[in-house]
Amino acid sequence: MSAKREQWGSRWGFILATMGSAVGLGNIWRFSYAMGSNGGSAFLIIYLLSVILLGFPIMLIEFSIGKRGQDDAVQSFKKIAPKTSWYIAGGLGVLAAFLILSFYGIIGGWSLRYTYEYISGGIGGDSSAFFQNFIGQSVSPILWSFLFMAITVAIVLMGVKKGIESSSKWMMPILSLLVIGLAAYSLTLGGTAEAFAFMFQPEWSAFTDPEVYLAAMGQAFFTLSLGMGIMLTYGSYLKPDERLTSSAAVIILLDTSFALISGLMIFPALFAFGLDPTEGAGLVFIVLPGIFDALGGIGIFVGLLFFVLLTLAALSSSISLLEVSVSFLMDRVKMTRKGITLLLGSIIFLLGIPSSLSQGAMDITILGSSFLDFMDLFTANVLLPSSALISVLFVAWTWKKQDIYTHTDLKQGAVGTAFLMLARFFVPVAIALVLVFGIFNWLFA
Repeated sequence: MSAKREQWGSRWGFILATMGSAVGLGNIWRFSYAMGSNGGSAFLIIYLLSVILLGFPIMLIEFSIGKRGQDDAVQSFKKIAPKTSWYIAGGLGVLAAFLILSFYGIIGGWSLRYTYEYISGGIGGDSSAFFQNFIGQSVSPILWSFLFMAITVAIVLMGVKKGIESSSKWMMPILSLLVIGLAAYSLTLGGTAEAFAFMFQPEWSAFTDPEVYLAAMGQAFFTLSLGMGIMLTYGSYLKPDERLTSSAAVIILLDTSFALISGLMIFPALFAFGLDPTEGAGLVFIVLPGIFDALGGIGIFVGLLFFVLLTLAALSSSISLLEVSVSFLMDRVKMTRKGITLLLGSIIFLLGIPSSLSQGAMDITILGSSFLDFMDLFTANVLLPSSALISVLFVAWTWKKQDIYTHTDLKQGAVGTAFLMLARFFVPVAIALVLVFGIFNWLFA
């Protein structure tokens, strides 16, 4: 292990930072509209099973590679298996994190702008017209994205302990309090019975739809930040004797709880105002502001709390996405962490400009999708499952059984055997299905 390699200050610092990566727009923005558009409770049941049977093994495998290699997402593979090509998995993860942050920063800028609007007194009027007018502008969304990326860069350049870990220790408690408080308020609006029925009473016919399974598995994949190089990188900052199994279990439990509470924050409000839960991606920026406006004076305060929550959630994930690329370059170029972070932050910001302009200001399309949608679909459908699939095959089929037990902190017995069976057979098949059908639906649907 390099003497310069940074480490987490504490186990809970690592857990909170990793949870911060997982608890992002995926839990608040993506989870609610994915569940709303894919069968409600049927989606939720399949999602929870996917988190346990798919998410937990992949997370544990990615952690174990980083902890064993004690290096960045690419070099860890090269240290463990020199003169092989398994490092491609790490390279795909680094590329995915780099590209995701380019458009993630745009959406983070949107959230920051909405936070400002509610500080100033709320959106008011037609929320759909406000949103379309804002994202269709050439300059304003880019400026807000620049501010969001500047905050992200400022935290990452301070390092693992002073930047990422310290910020996570105050952001995650605030996020938790905000989402619990807003969920409690939403449950008082009158749509609780309908929301509970939608979320927890299965529509059995939905279980016959393959799209629901793919959407639920994809959401489990996305929300846990798998295949992005994040878990590999964060695992490399662990001490070699740090235990992984319990940490991964706690992270997944907290992340899943956060997603469920986010659903209880959003769906009761939708049903209380007679709105359709299948509204899709515009749910957060169009539908919810309309609800906040209908609530009157209290709505401005509730809207402010919600978009502070959304901005902090986006920021907690953007920090981890940037750190993957920073870690990758730390040992490859003769620059300080500060210089590398500023350089990468600037490049990622510039790469995000076409994503912003493609939302209305200019006609920028690739394969029939806007530039932002193309980046989203390419990373989600190709890079993430490809990186995770190669990582799983690397550990499950090239490591000795005892090495797997040692570096994942599992013991021989029922649990260890079940993990090996999942990692060697179920998980690769499930990821391959997500990969194949994801690419097919993207290119031919």
